[in-house]
Amino acid sequence: MVSTAASRIPSPGRDCGLCPRLAEFRQTNRATYPSYHNAPVPSFGTLDGRLLIVGLAPGLHGANQTGRPFTGDYAGDLLYDTLIRYGFAHGQYDRRPDDGLELLDCRLTNAARCVPPENKPTPAEVASCRPFLVGETAAMPRLRAVVALGTVSHNSTLTAFGLRPSHFRFGHGATHTLRRGVTLFDSYHCSRYNTNTGRLTTEMFQTVFAAVRAHIDAG
Repeated sequence: MVSTAASRIPSPGRDCGLCPRLAEFRQTNRATYPSYHNAPVPSFGTLDGRLLIVGLAPGLHGANQTGRPFTGDYAGDLLYDTLIRYGFAHGQYDRRPDDGLELLDCRLTNAARCVPPENKPTPAEVASCRPFLVGETAAMPRLRAVVALGTVSHNSTLTAFGLRPSHFRFGHGATHTLRRGVTLFDSYHCSRYNTNTGRLTTEMFQTVFAAVRAHIDAG
């Protein structure tokens, strides 16, 4: 059941046409992978949460397949394990949306809601999707922390809060004040590429969420 609050948040329709390139890619994927979700991926988690995590975009064989953010690929393995470890999720993640996993005090979304070719949305596509991110943050009255996974998510989050990204440099482990009472935490994206190359280790990722946990608990 969709809550009354959630139903008021602007969200892209199944056949959203704001981004022609992504709409064309979606149609191609519907023909190639007819069993996949192949539509804008909705956010996951409670609007009463104090933590919002902003990813980049759905993966072709991850969230684009399952219809749940970070579900179905390696990024979800690391993210959900970390959320469980720090008390932001309960249950067992099993790469499928009916695994019974629940988020606690936390919500997941993406800077771009539709899967892009080569996992790279264009700046214009991220901008077209930003009103949905603005709606997410406005509908979370208890929001205390935002985790941005990667530079694109970092920049889009800052812009959504009416801030200039050029004034807030992205850096893994960096923190920035978005507004009174709300802090942005930066992290490299938990993609397989970043972990395979050693740019992001499990320990580095966990350190960010340990800081988020401490920040929220101190609030």
